[in-house]
Amino acid sequence: MAGYYVGVDVGTASVRAGLLSRDGRLLAHAGTPLKIWHPDGTEVYEQSTKDVWGGVCQVIKKVCSGVDKSLVRGIGFDATCSLAVVGQDGRGLSVSLSGDPQKDIIMWLDHRAISQAGAINQTDHYVLKYVGGLLSPEQQAAKMLWLKENLNETWKKAAKFLDLPEYLTYRATGSFQRSMCSVVSKFNFMGDESQRDKGSSSGWIESYWEAIGLQDLVEEGYTKLGSDFTHPGSVLNQGLSHDAAEEMGLLAGLPVGCSMIDAYAGGLGVIGADISGHSLPCKNQPITSRLALVCGTSTCHIALSEEALFVKGVWGPYFSNMVPGFWLNEGGQTATGKLIDHMIETHPCYDKLKEKAETSGISVYDLLNQQAEKLASERGLSSPAFLTCHFHMLPDFHGNRSPIADADMRGMVCGLNLSTSLDDLAIKYLASIQALAHGTRHIIDSMNVSGHHVSTLFMCGGLTKNTLYVQVHADITGMPCVLPREEDSVLVGSGILGACAARDFSSLQEAMKAMTAVGSIVRPDPRLQKFYEKKHKVFLKMQRDQLEYRQMMVDT
Repeated sequence: MAGYYVGVDVGTASVRAGLLSRDGRLLAHAGTPLKIWHPDGTEVYEQSTKDVWGGVCQVIKKVCSGVDKSLVRGIGFDATCSLAVVGQDGRGLSVSLSGDPQKDIIMWLDHRAISQAGAINQTDHYVLKYVGGLLSPEQQAAKMLWLKENLNETWKKAAKFLDLPEYLTYRATGSFQRSMCSVVSKFNFMGDESQRDKGSSSGWIESYWEAIGLQDLVEEGYTKLGSDFTHPGSVLNQGLSHDAAEEMGLLAGLPVGCSMIDAYAGGLGVIGADISGHSLPCKNQPITSRLALVCGTSTCHIALSEEALFVKGVWGPYFSNMVPGFWLNEGGQTATGKLIDHMIETHPCYDKLKEKAETSGISVYDLLNQQAEKLASERGLSSPAFLTCHFHMLPDFHGNRSPIADADMRGMVCGLNLSTSLDDLAIKYLASIQALAHGTRHIIDSMNVSGHHVSTLFMCGGLTKNTLYVQVHADITGMPCVLPREEDSVLVGSGILGACAARDFSSLQEAMKAMTAVGSIVRPDPRLQKFYEKKHKVFLKMQRDQLEYRQMMVDT
């Protein structure tokens, strides 16, 4: 059947849209930046629903320009798992201590609720075992508790607490129907009956909300959380509303798919690819042998299973939050692309690097990759990997999401000198990428010890454009890394939601197989195995050392 699908992705710093064909090819795409309010020296990150929605409509108009709108068959939305607070009039409410009304989104990476997350974890409620044992300040219960304790007027006036992807479908359709992806992953909704208290009529667990100090939600009949849920890709309401259609330049009634968190949309866009023509460890194995690695500002590690698997420090097991009928565990690193950029931009040689990159007409990352190769050659090393033989890093500059699940963890560096040269920056840059890959290996090892059987990485996201990043992950995990045909798998994933809403496929799984494909495969270099085994032992010891240092400083 001829036609197109629109996929919309609201990331951390930008909103993008893509026009996709039935076989998942990205025919057009557009993007625009988003505002972020981040006061210096704070853990606060805020955005505006007005800014986000304006960007959404803008990029949709761009990708659909010149296209016969009657051929657009469906639209899907994904976004970061940020908290949007909506008042009785449908408008956003301020979540900022400044009172600024336009700041009505607490972003996913906002860590203002660290103490609230700690208090929730002290309850030791059984619900917490479905988030790896410890609730993160990035999850919505902690943020809602912060609002109640610090902005009580906003708390009382709130009509709905929504994940940002759900806010987008609300604006598109007028429907407050909630996504199983968001409520299960970020709002502690128990999606399977086996998870619920005896006699519980829904997945909202009354004893949990009462235990953590949010009993108001129970007393109000969960009106602020919702009672109508559906799976990602299910068609919402009567489709695109007249107002939204006018803003986007599309036709009213266009099928709108139930939304998904951006990392899971990336998972949809890569993990189900047909690999029949390739030699991989996961060949002739179920989809549960694959791990989706969605790499951007942060990184998510997504693994499916047919039964509930409990992995300490790893979120989940979540039921039916990405693919209906499957359980899911999600590991993650809070700062990945952000960490690499931080290490580059704070180095004394950054201005020189930027100037040289601009003169050469390449990115700073490509220039650093070249510099590492050149430096290794000059030192007679068989691989740039050996440049960090005595330089080690722990990448938890913004806390450890998995598998330690400790927001108070911090970065560590061993091997500093007084150099401010470009060579020094290249080594620090390489060490940052290696540290992130060691973190990925730590997460995968934790998953496999707990019952997963991950053997192949399916990678997507902006960081996969960096060839060094991908190769280092293959080398350190010892697993092949499969890259998608379309670079922007997140847009493919959101397009799949639109295709399902149009009912052009019988299931999400069928759409995944039809609209995704393998682009290339990066395999590990066996010559580096021994070196990286030693580096991984150092990595794990640095984690233990930091925890020991913190213990030494207790009561000071």
